[in-house]
Amino acid sequence: MIRAVALCLCLASPLFAAERGVPAGDGLAAAIAGAKPGDVLILAPGLHRGPVAIDKPLTLDGQGKAQIDAGGHGSVVRVTGPDVVIRGLVLTGSGDSHQDIDSGVQMTREASRVLVEGNRIEGNLYGVDIHGAKDSIVRGNTIIGRQGHRMNQRGNGVYVWNAPGSVVEENDIRYGRDGIFTNTSRKNIFRNNLFRDLRFAVHYMYTNDSEVSGNVSIGNHLGYALMFSDRIKVTNNLSLRDRSHGVMLNYANNADVIGNLVRGGAEKCTFIYNAHKNLIAGNRFEGCDIGIHFTAGSERNAITGNAFIGNRNQVKYVGTRDVEWSLDGTGNFWSDNPAFDLNGDGVADSPYRPNDLMDHILWSQPAAALLTGAPAVQLIRWSQSSFPATLPGGVVDSFPQITATEIAVPPKIAGYEAEADPSWLKDDAHDDTTDPLAAH
Repeated sequence: MIRAVALCLCLASPLFAAERGVPAGDGLAAAIAGAKPGDVLILAPGLHRGPVAIDKPLTLDGQGKAQIDAGGHGSVVRVTGPDVVIRGLVLTGSGDSHQDIDSGVQMTREASRVLVEGNRIEGNLYGVDIHGAKDSIVRGNTIIGRQGHRMNQRGNGVYVWNAPGSVVEENDIRYGRDGIFTNTSRKNIFRNNLFRDLRFAVHYMYTNDSEVSGNVSIGNHLGYALMFSDRIKVTNNLSLRDRSHGVMLNYANNADVIGNLVRGGAEKCTFIYNAHKNLIAGNRFEGCDIGIHFTAGSERNAITGNAFIGNRNQVKYVGTRDVEWSLDGTGNFWSDNPAFDLNGDGVADSPYRPNDLMDHILWSQPAAALLTGAPAVQLIRWSQSSFPATLPGGVVDSFPQITATEIAVPPKIAGYEAEADPSWLKDDAHDDTTDPLAAH
């Protein structure tokens, strides 16, 4: 009796799984239903009719030549079981329901350890929906979203909801709404992805203890929007020619924002709104209207080792208290600081203040910009530079650096940057106006 039970268990195990070919046409759903746990279904080149659902350990492998099309109904592949692999497929034709989150691949909370790898997921409402599925991986896919409708009415490239342990890496995500939108999750890793022609490249909401690293955002409305989240590591990302902000911290606390590059005309390289106890170090903020704008009580951050290069306003801070921007004797590099370093220690010989009284007046009373070139304004600025005691509260860098932080851009990415032609540059762009503090 014991031997018989053991034999049955062995026969039911993936040890006896097999490779099974599936011809193109209408037979994929039946092949999935008849497969044993652990089977590998090799889809023949051509079109396979969907949508399909998988509720057991199974591999779908299109070897780069097979397409599954849902015909405009539901999600192309819906996963409700563990240990599923979806590889080498073209996935198209999802439905249009935001309520049901119609996707190229949808994982429900009953799924776990799902691998979605090396697919082309194109023209679906959402690309991949990780909806409660733990420890899943989305790797090396090309995800092309929809371009119709207004941007805010499209779906996200990858949507992560309450999916601890999810890893999204090395994907090329373009069009649609947000590249990655994560909400109410934790312990996620988003790394080495390329984002183009989107609203936000990465959009964080209530996602803690997670990582955003090595990603590239080009020509989006906003690069990295990190909101209502704690203990995030934001390292070595690029934001190139993004429209409004490169990096935004909104109610984001205890984050490490290190080694990132923002350049190319954003309104604000970085915006810090009611965010505290963050380390912002070793970044390069270049060619923006404002290098860093911080407000709403965001003074309690460590800002050190950054380079502020050629921004129209290096810092915008309207406040009456002095805020020190150096840490342990290391400040930041300022391209407009005419500094001397007579002892050659790499630190300028005098502190630096990026703003003066006239800046505060111009920010609070924009009409005063008409007087910018007036002799009285120039006299006030000269007086403050000669007599620092007359300066208002604001940012003080007591140890400004002589050498700027350098962050290299790979030649291939620089080529994408040079070729970028985002829709918001065009007069007839149909995208919604994006308010990063209100629109989620």
